[in-house]
Amino acid sequence: MTDTVDTDTPAANDSPAPTGGRFAERDPIFGDSPEGTDVWQRVPYNPDDYGTVRDFANDFDHADPDYNPNAPEVWKDLRESGCPVAHSDRYGGMWVPITHDTVHEVAYDTDHFTSRAVVVSVGRPGDLAMPAPIGGVPPISSDPPFHNQARRLLLPPFAPKQIEPWEDEIRSLCKRLLDDMGEIVPGETVVDAAVQYAQHIPVNVIGRMLGFPEKDEALFRKFVHDALERINEEPGTRDGLDELGKYIAAQIQDHRDNPRDDLTGYLMNVELEGQKLSDEIVGGSIILLLIAGIDTTWSAIGSSLWHLAQTPGDRKRLVDDPEVMTFALEEFLRAYAPVTMARMVAKDHDFHGCPMKKDDWVLLPFPAANRDPKQFEDPDTFVIDREENRHAAFGLGIHRCLGSNLARLELRVAIEEFIARFPNFELAGEVSWSVGQIRGPRVLPVRITE
Repeated sequence: MTDTVDTDTPAANDSPAPTGGRFAERDPIFGDSPEGTDVWQRVPYNPDDYGTVRDFANDFDHADPDYNPNAPEVWKDLRESGCPVAHSDRYGGMWVPITHDTVHEVAYDTDHFTSRAVVVSVGRPGDLAMPAPIGGVPPISSDPPFHNQARRLLLPPFAPKQIEPWEDEIRSLCKRLLDDMGEIVPGETVVDAAVQYAQHIPVNVIGRMLGFPEKDEALFRKFVHDALERINEEPGTRDGLDELGKYIAAQIQDHRDNPRDDLTGYLMNVELEGQKLSDEIVGGSIILLLIAGIDTTWSAIGSSLWHLAQTPGDRKRLVDDPEVMTFALEEFLRAYAPVTMARMVAKDHDFHGCPMKKDDWVLLPFPAANRDPKQFEDPDTFVIDREENRHAAFGLGIHRCLGSNLARLELRVAIEEFIARFPNFELAGEVSWSVGQIRGPRVLPVRITE
């Protein structure tokens, strides 16, 4: 299910790139920094000059603290005001299609929109950043024709027959996390379903698939947080990203010294046009799997439990009739899709009357597309057994999530095990939501009532 900071061409500005940081002068994954080149450039944007958002149609900001908690209302207000594409001068210029049709159109148009950027932030790649069509985290940062080849390489490990055997391990993990919550006193015990449960599941699973040490789980969460939520900070100041290249390089070297049959070993040995992948492409693909395989799924799990904490009827339906999970799973994904992706405008383009300029950002809020009344009947109502449900939770176009089989499995098992252990629970305090392009609860206190 999502990314890291990548773009096409840098915006012109005089801000010097800092030394050190994620792309140090000599980075084991991202390579050398030739004299006179920058690996990233800062966009001409200071968030302090803008303040909080008062008008999302003309000053959209996905990092505004009020956005993610109230996103469905924001999308609805924009649609009802007749605004199919919002705009903002933030981040050097940004457009946000809101309707299903406009999101769909951008996602499928690889001529006018490049995938070089997948996370909107204050930093854009400079001269050193791996050029299109490959990008820094292939295949999600890749454009055709390279994208097709890179995607094909990652499809086999995520095919259903490869993912299905993980169910028992995921179920055991969920049971252990629930056990670790300790003694439960019904009506009194409050647990954090996000911190103690949801966020550990995909972190642990993708780490095991890659063959990385389980003890490094906290590092993975920090990498994800730095990449996706600290978007108003300069890349060179994000400590987690500063260490990411070195960490992955060390893991690649460890796999080279101690070969083993896991996802990292697969990436190191698979061939593209008769040649093994470079460490840069292996490292970029691992970054993608860590980020896209962690935050998105734990957000989906957390949002689903947030919903169930407030809807005893839906909880009871799932407990009494497990067969309804087939439909409920897709409705959780539709109603609480976590992922908003991004593109950059590849060349000046008039998009439905919007004068998009080369290098403008374009946010693709797939969750907003899932709430479009022209696409879904009564879209803001959660219908647990909704049958017509061709949602866009896993994206649209060439970058549709290749890990959807794993994400569905993790989400289903996580919900099944939680409600089997705790059939009745309720919200027990303030819920804290993420900031940025991935939407989900970061703190989710629930009281166990049975």
